[in-house]
Amino acid sequence: MPYRKFRADYLFTGIDLLNSNSVLVTDEKGKVEDIINVDDAGEDIEILTGLLCPGFINAHCHIELSHLKNKIAENIGLTEFVYRVVTERHYPAEDIENAIKLALEEMAQNGIVAVGDICNNELTIVSKNEAQLRFYNFIEVSGWNPSVAQERFEKSKAIYDKYIQNNKKASMVPHAPYSVSYPLWEKITPFFSHKVVTIHNHETKDENKFFSEGTGDLLRMYEMMNIDNSFYSFPGISSIQSYFKKIDNASSVILVHNTFIKQDDLDYIFKAKPASQLVSFCLCPNANIYIENTLPPVLMLLDNRVNIVIGTDSLASNHQLDILEELKTISKNFPAVTTIMMLEWATLNGAKALQMENILGSFDKGKQPGIVLIENLEGYKLKSDSKAKRLL
Repeated sequence: MPYRKFRADYLFTGIDLLNSNSVLVTDEKGKVEDIINVDDAGEDIEILTGLLCPGFINAHCHIELSHLKNKIAENIGLTEFVYRVVTERHYPAEDIENAIKLALEEMAQNGIVAVGDICNNELTIVSKNEAQLRFYNFIEVSGWNPSVAQERFEKSKAIYDKYIQNNKKASMVPHAPYSVSYPLWEKITPFFSHKVVTIHNHETKDENKFFSEGTGDLLRMYEMMNIDNSFYSFPGISSIQSYFKKIDNASSVILVHNTFIKQDDLDYIFKAKPASQLVSFCLCPNANIYIENTLPPVLMLLDNRVNIVIGTDSLASNHQLDILEELKTISKNFPAVTTIMMLEWATLNGAKALQMENILGSFDKGKQPGIVLIENLEGYKLKSDSKAKRLL
């Protein structure tokens, strides 16, 4: 069997950083055979400049919104952003599908090997069949007024069934705590069992205001969208407390954005979650800057030793689908966060969150995690002009 041998200035395994004495050995398709010392590697070694690492995991993306690139203004706040997405996302199917194909190509070129993708329709299925990427498809469910619960459930269930029929990993997931009514929660919770469930969490400061006080800008969002909110009585608790126990039976939970999450929220999660459940916190910093011009409390999350993962969100809220650009934004704004920490977030942590760690996320023998070369580094540290490209 022919082998490929890769040697670079640094080799990140998914956990550890090794120096240039280490050689990664794979078969021709990238399945890991071993990591060996250069003295034992023989000839035909591919010598590379930079850092080798497993392929990146994009834990949160909306590929179906790729046609909205540069269509929505920056820094308009979540309420206005959501309204614009809902009211302006309807383009001809051909335009949407062409944008989807380009987005998938962009992610593959940028070193992404797997995507946790939010789906509100079936438009990504054909392109995903052709892409060199793995997917966990999150069929997004929303409907705030209880009167539409059955209709919204049936619509989302039909989309979910379509993905399952096409042999796709999929789960039905709530959009956000402020967009899923109690009756709709009851209809979708049976579908969480042993699945990965994701939800937009603490993306705006008004989320907590709404649940704890019944005030804030979310009320304006309901009004703008002509959603009757008269039925609702605010529970007087934080957003996370209003829904977290509803996802008890999920094996893995990905809380996305967390831009305004507090220590009290983390303390609640640690106490409330089942012992066997993996809870991951997905950072999409460039989208947070694009929408609200703010960043999540990265150092607080780091101090609490949570499972941090990385996402790009959509081209409606980002200028590119590039995990390395997300890491550079974190590095620029939080210098205490090391490159090695971030690479683990973007590889092994993401693979665990999407239940793909048996094949992705690290250079363990037998895995086929993809191979990415990061170039233009300062030692092994990221710079503003660092670039990533996928080798296998």
